[in-house]
Amino acid sequence: MEKKPVKPSKDKEYYRLAFKILGDFGVSIAVPVIVFSRLGLYFDEKYGFYPWLTIIGFIFAAVFTGISINKKAKRYAQEYEDIDKK
Repeated sequence: MEKKPVKPSKDKEYYRLAFKILGDFGVSIAVPVIVFSRLGLYFDEKYGFYPWLTIIGFIFAAVFTGISINKKAKRYAQEYEDIDKK
């Protein structure tokens, strides 16, 4: 009987990519929300516009995050396809 060569498993590459995406998306969501909301809060307290600048900061962070996540998702989709082609 002839043995067929065993293909190496791609599971480790898929898991590595999944954790990379998880960390990158987590940072991409958390950092802008914290930074822009804190800046809004700072300027609200300084100029007495509470809560408007905080809300505007949060909205700006949400838009920035959405654009960033969209670009990264496309890049990670390509990386996933590259793993799949191997």
